[in-house]
Amino acid sequence: MADRLPARAVLDALADDFTELPGGGTDGAAADDGDDGADGDGPLGWPDYGAARARARALTGEEESVVCGTGTVDGTPAVLVAFEFAFLGGSLGRRAGDRIEAAHRCARERRLPVVSLIATGGSRMQEGMVALTQLQRVARQSALTRAAGLPQLAVARDPTTGGGWATLGAGSDVVLALPGAQVAFAGSRVRPPDADPAAYGAAEKLAAGQVDRIVPPGELRGVLGRWLSLLSPPGTSPDTAPAEPPRALGTPGGEPGPPESGWAAVQRARSPHRPRADAYLEAYFEFREELSGDRCGGNDPGVRCGFGRRRDGRTVAYAAQCGTPTRPAGFRTAARLIRLAGRLGIPVLTLVDTPGAANDAAAERSGAGPAVAEAFAALAEARVPVTTLVIGEGGSGGALALAAPGNTWITPDGYFSVIAPESAAAILKRGPDQVRATADALRLRPQDLVELGVARGVVGP
Repeated sequence: MADRLPARAVLDALADDFTELPGGGTDGAAADDGDDGADGDGPLGWPDYGAARARARALTGEEESVVCGTGTVDGTPAVLVAFEFAFLGGSLGRRAGDRIEAAHRCARERRLPVVSLIATGGSRMQEGMVALTQLQRVARQSALTRAAGLPQLAVARDPTTGGGWATLGAGSDVVLALPGAQVAFAGSRVRPPDADPAAYGAAEKLAAGQVDRIVPPGELRGVLGRWLSLLSPPGTSPDTAPAEPPRALGTPGGEPGPPESGWAAVQRARSPHRPRADAYLEAYFEFREELSGDRCGGNDPGVRCGFGRRRDGRTVAYAAQCGTPTRPAGFRTAARLIRLAGRLGIPVLTLVDTPGAANDAAAERSGAGPAVAEAFAALAEARVPVTTLVIGEGGSGGALALAAPGNTWITPDGYFSVIAPESAAAILKRGPDQVRATADALRLRPQDLVELGVARGVVGP
């Protein structure tokens, strides 16, 4: 079980100059919200509810289950919403909803990102449906903040369950989690008795693509600060200049210049010695942080997605294939990345390197076709410029789904083809001895692609 630090201790550890919003984050009207006053029994007249709140105030020193204010995290100002679990289990009631709404309004007025530090068991049952409808209210505020082009980050503390997970948590752009934290829609007392406890933890959520990273408490300030610096808009206008394509890294000991034949291009792209996506990303960025997963149960280790800071200070989003067949979760994660970058006004770089979309039975059951369609749509609808560099294999639609129309570049180690030469030969009923000639006929070399207008140019070292 993760440590359950008080809200103020968490804020002290993460933020400098924390300033609580006036009235705890309410607009003043919430002080008289029709629940019989500070010590009344609430909108349902729940017996002893007022006394329970009085005990919670005495125990925690807080007036409600959330503490909201502004602070600076490693140099980046933000609005912070911290849950106090010792106050009635960090539950969401009407007054907590008042505070969260005020926090989001403040974020939009001041153009600040929102960080939710969650530790909650869910909605406050003593307020019945009045409490449950706060989830709609929170979701509405989150949607307005999203539409304003401001990033939202969540840290899943222990526990992050119920409506808090299903709104502020899973609804955030980036989700970090503390080791050992419970992260689930179902709280610990309402799960089936024979349920696998691992399914309700942070590690399982990371494997299932619902959490981006598990961060030890001692590293949280630095990681959160880097994310905020990458996602916070530098000004009022989006970055409308396309990202520069990386320079070619080149294969150690490989032949210089473009390949002489189609088959030579294929062999160079398939070489185990050729630089892969990780090498390109390391050379291109000073530092970067990764998104993980498609948010609906899938994670493809063959696709890297995230945001990085270049040495010139510019932030660029990236989606990079790593040379393996791209699985449905990979396409969905890339689409998630492109859409998030579009909302935040951050240009995108894609690195194409795949023999094609995964076509096994598991991929089909996971929706290979719809996932590829989603990636095509995200690129077609992109609200920011997208730059593509083909660094290896460009295998059919699985590669094209991440290639920017009109702004695709290629390295001397790459090729792009409507289909693999071996598959083309098989379809045309040609023997294995004709695969090389088929590769030439497909005109898949870097220089062929430039001549055909598919690529803008071949990048040099």
